[in-house]
Amino acid sequence: MCGIVGYIGNQQAQPILLDGLKRLEYRGYDSAGIAVLRDGKISVRKCAGRIDQLRKLTDEKPLGGTVGIGHTRWATHGEPTDLNAHPHTDVKGDIAIVHNGIIENHVALRRHLEGQGCVFISQTDTEVAAHLIHTLYRGDMMAALRETIRTLSGSYALAVLNENEPDVLYCVRLGSPLVVGIGQGEMFLASDIPAILPHTRDVLILEDREIAVLRRDGVRVFDDLGNEKTPAPLHVSWDAAAAEKGGFAHFMLKEIYEQPEAVAKTLSAYVGADGFQPMLPGAPDRVEFIACGTAYHAGMAGAEYFAHLAGTESTAHIASEYRYRILFPRENQVVVAISQSGETADTLAALRKAREMGAHTAALTNTLGSTLDRTVEKSLLTYAGPEIAVASTKAYITQVETLLLMAMDLGLRNGSLTSDRVQALLSGLRELPEKMEAILQNRDFLQQYCDRHLHERLMFFIGRGMDYSLAMEAALKLKEISYLPCEAYAAGELKHGAIALISDDTPVIAICTQEALLEKTLSNLRETKARGAETICVCPQRFAQQASREADIVWPVPDADEMLLPLLVMLPMQLLAYSMAVAQGRDVDKPRNLAKSVTVE
Repeated sequence: MCGIVGYIGNQQAQPILLDGLKRLEYRGYDSAGIAVLRDGKISVRKCAGRIDQLRKLTDEKPLGGTVGIGHTRWATHGEPTDLNAHPHTDVKGDIAIVHNGIIENHVALRRHLEGQGCVFISQTDTEVAAHLIHTLYRGDMMAALRETIRTLSGSYALAVLNENEPDVLYCVRLGSPLVVGIGQGEMFLASDIPAILPHTRDVLILEDREIAVLRRDGVRVFDDLGNEKTPAPLHVSWDAAAAEKGGFAHFMLKEIYEQPEAVAKTLSAYVGADGFQPMLPGAPDRVEFIACGTAYHAGMAGAEYFAHLAGTESTAHIASEYRYRILFPRENQVVVAISQSGETADTLAALRKAREMGAHTAALTNTLGSTLDRTVEKSLLTYAGPEIAVASTKAYITQVETLLLMAMDLGLRNGSLTSDRVQALLSGLRELPEKMEAILQNRDFLQQYCDRHLHERLMFFIGRGMDYSLAMEAALKLKEISYLPCEAYAAGELKHGAIALISDDTPVIAICTQEALLEKTLSNLRETKARGAETICVCPQRFAQQASREADIVWPVPDADEMLLPLLVMLPMQLLAYSMAVAQGRDVDKPRNLAKSVTVE
C-alpha cells in the first residue's frame, strides 16, 4: 500500500518519478502525485485515480526540474480525492512531503497546529506532518526532522522538499520502508526497490529513525540524535520480478513475513490516543458474519470473539449457503460481510439478501472502493496492503485482528469488558509484532519436517472452540498450495467416523490455545496416537510441557493472552503449507484452478 519515489540529479525528474510510480502499482493505490523543485519553487501535480491519469495531467502541464518526489496513495485518512492525494505542502507552500504509514496522534497535532494558524485543506494525517515540519523549521532541516521524529506517533516514511534548500532531498522512516539508490551524479529514493532498478542496483536500506540527506554527489545518513552513520550499500542482483518480492522466493512468503507490520498498521488505524475508532453501526444484540473460504474462517473466529468479549450472540455463515437459508430477522442485528477483495460474488449476493430483510450491514475488506466497501453502512479496512499470492495470509490475519478489535470496542461500549481488560488486550496486541518476528526467524524445522512427509496421502487438523476455525484455515492453506488431501475436524468429532482413516504415521496436528479445552483436545490427540498417528501439537510455550506428554512433536509459539494466540499459531501453519508446497515443487503463488478474487457465483 502506498509508494514513494524521489530523485535528485541532472536529468529531468518528472519522467523518472512517473516511471518509478508505475513500477510500484502492485502495491495498491487510489491517487497519485508528484512535486518538482525548479528555480527555487515547488510545483505539484496530483489527482485521484491511476498513474495514467497523472501522466495525462503532467503531459498537459509538465513540471521541469531535476529534484522531485512522487507518491501513490492508498487512502486511510480521507477519501481518495485530488485534495487528499500526495504530495502535501505546508502553509506557505515552500515545503512539500509524501508519506507512507499512519500518524496516530494526527488529531491532537492538527488541533495544536490550527491553533498556531495552520490552515488544513485535506482530510489526511499526512498534511499534519507538512505543517509540523514548517513550524519546526528555523533554517536547519535536520533539526526540524529530528524534532518531527520526537513528535510524531505511529509509522511513517517521509520524503521532503524544501524551497530554501533546493539542492537537497530529505527522507526519514519509522516502521515504513525506504531505500536510497546510489547513482553516478544522481540519487534515488523509493519505498521499494523495483521503482529504482532501471537506474541503479546499489541501494541503502534505511533503518528506523534514520534521516537520509540526498545530494547529487552522494548521501549522508544520520540517527535521530544527529550522529552520522555509515551504512553499507547493498548490491541488488535480482531481476525486476524478483525484486518486487523483496528478495523472497515467492510473494506468499513475503506476505507471511509482512504480517508483523500489517498487524501493527491495523491496530494503529483503529486505536489511537482517543480510544477506538467507531467500528460497528449502533450497538447490536446480534452479529452475523457472511464470507467464503479463508474469510469465512476469520468470521468463525470473529463469532467467538463477540461471544467471549462482547457478550453478543454471533454466528458465522458460508455466504453461498446463507443466501438460500430461511432467515429470521432481528430488529437490532448487524450482518458483517468479509472479503479480501471486496468483490466476492457469493458474499455480495448474501449481503444483498441481508439488506433486503432489513439488517444493518458492515463490511470488512482489504480493498478500498470495492463493491463491498461502497454498499454497506459501515466499511472497515484491513491494513494488510496488497496481497498478490492467491493463498491469503496477511489479509486473513488482519481480518481476525480487526474482528477482535470490533468485539473489544462493542464489549467496552456495552459493559461486557472493563477498561482494564481492554487495555491489557491492547498492550498484548502491541507486543504481537515482535512475537511474530520471533516465530518467523525460526522456520527451518518446518522445511525439514515437510521434506520427510512429501508423499503423505492424508493429514488431519483438529481443534476445539476457536481452535476449530484455526484448524480449518490451516487445512485450507495446505490444500490450496500443496494439493495434499487434508481434513479439519472439531477435535471431539474425529472419533465419530473419520478416525477410521487413521493409519500408521498419519499426521494429526492439534491446535491448542485455550487452557479450558487443552486436556480435552490432548485426549483426542491421544486417541489418534493409539491408532498409529504421528501427533503434533501447536500451542503456546506455557502448554508445551503438558503437550509433550501426549504429542510426538510440539511446535510452541510465544505466550500471549488466549484471545491473541490465534494471531500467532497461524504463522507456523502458514509456513507449514508454504514449506510443503515448495517441497512438492508447486506453483506457490498461483495454485491451479484458483483465483485471487472469486467474482463468479
